[in-house]
Amino acid sequence: MTTTRSPDAIGILGGTFDPIHIGHLRLGEEALQQLGLDQIRFIPAGRPPLRDVPSATPEQRLAMVKLSIADNPDFGVDDSEVMAATQSYTVETLERLRLEFGAKRPLVLLLGQDAFGRLESWHRWTEIFSLAHVAVATRPNSPVGSDVQCRLSTADPLRRRKAVLCETPAPPPLNSAATSNTQVKCASALAREFQQRLGTATDLASSPFGRIVPFTIPTLDISATAIRRQIKSGTLPRYLVAEAVVRYIESHYLYR
Repeated sequence: MTTTRSPDAIGILGGTFDPIHIGHLRLGEEALQQLGLDQIRFIPAGRPPLRDVPSATPEQRLAMVKLSIADNPDFGVDDSEVMAATQSYTVETLERLRLEFGAKRPLVLLLGQDAFGRLESWHRWTEIFSLAHVAVATRPNSPVGSDVQCRLSTADPLRRRKAVLCETPAPPPLNSAATSNTQVKCASALAREFQQRLGTATDLASSPFGRIVPFTIPTLDISATAIRRQIKSGTLPRYLVAEAVVRYIESHYLYR
């Protein structure tokens, strides 16, 4: 399904990209089409705070992203985290992008379902919703609405009390047609807050930040970890990464 494009909305897809593969590219393309985004900006992490040290250098991972997206005019790359002298956090990158694009331009942070499930472990995570929308890429037949609304209801109560999402005003509730398939009885105020933020692709252009919008991506059983393992065993990952990236990996002896 293709949604009418917003002339302004920018999708933000961050990641280690060690290496970038067709799963990342497909996620970007699905977001572009389903959410009606104007462009996708890939942001390779320089020194990811919650991940192991990447196998390839930041500069090598940036180069592979550039090679992967070179033939798509709707894809762009942001090297700010790679060039940063210290660790970069998503909220800080969003603050910089908000300054760059102004207060009114919709920014849409693209997350996989697993990353969204770990959102509350991120640095200053409650502030993300005052800077951008969050679009959650889900697998087919996944009950993401229930997960979005209730996944924190089983978290540690003390942790929930510390995570005061209400510091960021929630948008007004959507009409029943937009949420009829995801209504779940949730006791916690935080879960109700998430429920209020649930929206659809058409909501992204109406405000610059604040919504949570699920969208579905094809199931592709591809991971950077498996690709690195495959290369180490002596097999090049053709058709799992862009051909230009295959050549780059081979010429730079990466992941051996």
